[in-house]
Amino acid sequence: MAHDAQHYNLDQKFEFKASTMKSIMTVLVIGAILLGIGIVMAIFGGHHEEGAEAGAHAFHWYERLYANLWINNVYFTGIAIVGVFFFAIQYAAQAGWSAPIVRVMLSFGNWLPYAAVLMIATFFLANHDLFHWTHSYLFDKASPEYDKIIDGKGAFFYWPMAKGTFPVFYIARMVLFFGFWVFFFNKLKKLSYAEDTLGGSTSWYKIRSMSAYFIIFFAVSSSISAWDWVMSIDTHWFSTLFGWYVFSSWFVAGLSAMTLLTIFLKGEGYLEMINENHIHDLGKFVFGFTIFWTYLWFSQFLLIYYANIPEESVYFIERLSSDVYGPFIFVNIGMNFVLPFLVLMTRDAKRHGVFLKLVCSLIIAGHWVDFFLMVQPGTLGHNGGVGFMEVGMFLVYGSAVALVVLGGLAKGNLIPKNHPMLEESYHHHI
Repeated sequence: MAHDAQHYNLDQKFEFKASTMKSIMTVLVIGAILLGIGIVMAIFGGHHEEGAEAGAHAFHWYERLYANLWINNVYFTGIAIVGVFFFAIQYAAQAGWSAPIVRVMLSFGNWLPYAAVLMIATFFLANHDLFHWTHSYLFDKASPEYDKIIDGKGAFFYWPMAKGTFPVFYIARMVLFFGFWVFFFNKLKKLSYAEDTLGGSTSWYKIRSMSAYFIIFFAVSSSISAWDWVMSIDTHWFSTLFGWYVFSSWFVAGLSAMTLLTIFLKGEGYLEMINENHIHDLGKFVFGFTIFWTYLWFSQFLLIYYANIPEESVYFIERLSSDVYGPFIFVNIGMNFVLPFLVLMTRDAKRHGVFLKLVCSLIIAGHWVDFFLMVQPGTLGHNGGVGFMEVGMFLVYGSAVALVVLGGLAKGNLIPKNHPMLEESYHHHI
């Protein structure tokens, strides 16, 4: 390693200070209290739906709890897997600029094992309350509730068993995707930390080929998981663009989380070799993919609006004409496009922590709203909304993820000191 590298402490370890832990725990406790208030309010203030419109379905408070669990499971799973995905991209693209921060990206994968347990448990706990297609009467031709469209899609969930029994194929996909994501994460983590002791470029080449396999698997699995976990809530409706749409939402939120963590570490005195050029690059990624998300949102909306086919347009009509969700469509676009676009438009804004902290925090909350709009209308109808329960659950999940990610980050060196492109990163200038 050349002389420039000597100025920096390459054996830095992130120390998870008690003060940091205390701040995160405070947020977690506040979230838990709000969640508790929300649950109590839902139990005692629960109103029942009337009339045929709601399918004569009495609404129970726990359905809202399940919907919130599902929103946060899907959302934070996405942020975790995007960390691993972005790490893999750096190696597959042979990127040099990001060498000192690749482990910051990878650390988000520490949430994946927890995400897997929570997701599978929530599905078994709440499947009938979240997914209309789990009801067996829909597949029974003799039943008045028989649904020809859902019956036609039944094999996608139930194969090889009889439709309406146990969704083997669906569960198998969930287990398989999480299994492989955790496998790739552990493998990449092991290879990355092995590089510290081995030196040379062998590890780098191994990580590169492993990353290529992971990216291919991720491309397929992220799309199918979006259909399974989100699109199948509105079983009649479908969009061929949906996998991309969910990916873009995950990706922007994940990039924002990685940028915040990098700025936080820099502020704590770590990662000295990260300069404003690196921060600018992260800012450009956030800015660029904010526009990518908007492009997909608008493409989906415009095509459905223009074609005006009832089975497609029902998705947006249900949301736009609702007193509960209508306003959130505009909140969604404001938080995820208008404000980030205006704030990050200038070069300076992408180079200063204060702007990026503001925008990235906004985007992380904003894309939660995006998932809220994907999940709640199809599961809760008019009984949804954003209240204590939603805010509390979001804070509980967010702080739990922060604890796991920072805890994982503290276990090894922050900087891959034998990364063959560290030298290039020191001289990174844009």
